Amino acid sequence: MARLASVADLEKLRQEIVAARDPGKTKIAICSGTGCRAYASEEVIAAFRAELDQRSLADKVEIVTTGCHGFCEQGPVLVIYPEEICYLKVKPEDVAEIIDQTLVGGQVIERLLYVGPDGEQKVKESEIPFYHHQQRLVFGSNRFIDPCNIDDYLALDGYRALAKCLTEMTPEEVLAEVDRANLRGRGGGGFPAGRKWAATRNAPGDIKYVIVNADEGDPGAYMDRSLLEGNPHSVLEGLVIGAYAIGAHLGYIYVRQEYPLAVDNLGRALEQMREYGLLGKDILGSGFDFEIEVHRGAGAFVSGESSALMSSIEGKVGEPRPKYIRTSISGVHGRPSNLNNVETWANVPLIINKGADWFTAIGTEGSKGTKIFSLVGKVNNTGLVEVPMGVSLRDIIFKIGGGIRGGKKFKAVQTGGPSGGVIPEEMLDLPVDFDALTQAGSMMGSGGMIVMDEDTCMVDVAKYFLEFLAEESCGKCVPCREGITQMLHLLRLICNGEGQPGDLELLEEIATMTKDCSLCALGQSAPNPVLSSLKYFRREYELHIEEKCCPAHVCKALVTYHIDPNKCRGCGACRRNCPVGAISGEKKQPHVIDLDKCTKCDTCFMVCPPKFSAVTKLSGSEQLPAAAPAGEQEQ
Repeated sequence: MARLASVADLEKLRQEIVAARDPGKTKIAICSGTGCRAYASEEVIAAFRAELDQRSLADKVEIVTTGCHGFCEQGPVLVIYPEEICYLKVKPEDVAEIIDQTLVGGQVIERLLYVGPDGEQKVKESEIPFYHHQQRLVFGSNRFIDPCNIDDYLALDGYRALAKCLTEMTPEEVLAEVDRANLRGRGGGGFPAGRKWAATRNAPGDIKYVIVNADEGDPGAYMDRSLLEGNPHSVLEGLVIGAYAIGAHLGYIYVRQEYPLAVDNLGRALEQMREYGLLGKDILGSGFDFEIEVHRGAGAFVSGESSALMSSIEGKVGEPRPKYIRTSISGVHGRPSNLNNVETWANVPLIINKGADWFTAIGTEGSKGTKIFSLVGKVNNTGLVEVPMGVSLRDIIFKIGGGIRGGKKFKAVQTGGPSGGVIPEEMLDLPVDFDALTQAGSMMGSGGMIVMDEDTCMVDVAKYFLEFLAEESCGKCVPCREGITQMLHLLRLICNGEGQPGDLELLEEIATMTKDCSLCALGQSAPNPVLSSLKYFRREYELHIEEKCCPAHVCKALVTYHIDPNKCRGCGACRRNCPVGAISGEKKQPHVIDLDKCTKCDTCFMVCPPKFSAVTKLSGSEQLPAAAPAGEQEQ
C-alpha cells in the first residue's frame, strides 16, 4: 500500500479501485460475523473456495467474506450478486449444488430460500420482510464489505467525509454540522453529540481525547460488536472526524475482552489506515495528526459508564466518579475527553457526506436518524434491525420480527437492556424514540429489545434483571449496592411464594430511593424493570402474594406438575426421561407423578408429545380436570 499524501491521492486510489472491479461479475457475499461463524460459515467459505478452484471458476466468481447481515437465526447467510439471490442456513454440503444449479445452471434452489408464514418464498434479500421493512443506513454496508480489506470501504466512498472535513471545513464547521443534525448518543443516554463535542472542544487544556465506547454489556445486545466486526472503518472514520472537530490527537477504543473477532478486524483496519496515511502524522497532507489505541476491558458491565470506563483506561478499577465535574472537562488523566458509542461514531460520516438536512429528515422531532436494535426473545425473526426513529414497536415486532413464535400471545417487550423497562401490549403502537420510551418508563439504551409471550412471568423477569444488576454493581455507593440487593430479596420472596402484604409498597419505596440517590446511571436506571412491571402488571405481582399463584407457570415454588389422565396415552416418554424417577405407570395406561419426589425440572412437560399435551402445570387455585369415566377417555 502506498501512503496517500493528499485528498487527490485518495480520490485517485478510489477511482482505480472502482475501475478494477467488474459490477457484472458474480460475487458471493457470505456472512462471517460471530453469529454465522457459530453455524460454521467459515467451513462454507472454505468449501466454496476449494470447489471453485477445482472447477477453475475462481477467476469468474468472487467470494466476499463480510460482517453480519443481521438475520442471525437464519445463518449462515449468503447473497449472490448481481442477482441478489439470498440463501439461508447454508451448509458446506450445499456448496456444490449452489455452484451447479445457481452459478452454472442459473436456477434457484428453493429449499435454501426464505419461506414466509404464508408459505411464499422470497428470492431476493430485499424482498424478505425482515429486510424489506428496515432502513439500513449505518448497518447496510456490512453485506458489501470485507472488514479486512480497506479497499472495499473506499469503493463505497469510505473516508470521503474525512477528506471533506480536512480540506473544506474548519473544525467549528464540522462541529456545527453534527450539532445541527441533532445526532443523539446511541449508547443509551441520548445526549446530543454536538453539545458534548462542543463542551470538550471548549474545555481548558491543550490535550484532549476522543473515545469509542464498545463496552456493550446488555444481555442479548450485539449491535456494536457487529458494526466493529463488519465495518470498522465507518466507526474509525467518524472518530477521526470527531477528533478533528474537537482538537484531539489521541483516541481510544474501549472494547470488551469477549469480542475477539471485533478486536482482530479492528486491528487490521488500523494497520491499513496507517499504511494509507489515514492515521498518524499529517493525515492526507492536512497537517492534522491523530493516533488510536485499543484498550480491552475486562467485561464489567459498569465500565460502560463514562467515568468508570475512563478510570479503566487509566489502569484503575472501573468504578464511576461523582459527576460534579463532567468527563468533557476532566476525563482520562484529568484531560477533557469525549465519549460516544460505536453506532454514534458510525453516523458521523453519513452526516458529513449527505448533510444535516438529510439526516434530520429521518426520524421524529426529538430523535433523528435511524437506530439499530437487537431483536431477540419470543419472536419468529431474531437478529439486528435498523429502522428510522419513530417506527412503532408493533411494526418492529410483527412486520420485521414476524410476530410471536408458536402462535402465542404477545405479552410485553423489554427495551433498553437490564436497566430498561417492560412495555405491555396496549402500548405496541408507541413510537420508538428516546423521549417516548422514557415517558413509558423504559429507555432506548444501547438498543436491546427482548420480546416476551404469554408464558413469561413478569415478576420473574424483574428478578432476572435485578440478579444481573446485583452482580454487576461495583458496590461503590450504598443506594445502588444495597437498594438492588433489597429489591432482589423481595422479588425472590415473592417468586418463592413468601411474599407478604405491603411488599409491593416497600419494593416501590426502595426502587424510588435507588433511582434518586445512586451515583451513576447503573443504579439510577436499575429500578426500571421493577417499576415498569409493577406499573403495567401489578395484578400479576398481587396474585403471587395473595393467591400464591404464578399465572405464567414459571415460578417453581408456586407450580405443581400433574398428568391429565384424560389425555395421557401411556407412551412412557415422561417416565423414561424423569431424572429422579418421580413418574410411574404402565404402558398404554395413564401415568402419575409422585409430587414428593418431583423436583419441578420441567423435563416431563417438555418431552410429552404435543399431540397428547398430557403434562399440565398448575398454580394457585387452578384445578386439574376431573378424570373421565373408564372407557370415555380420549382415543
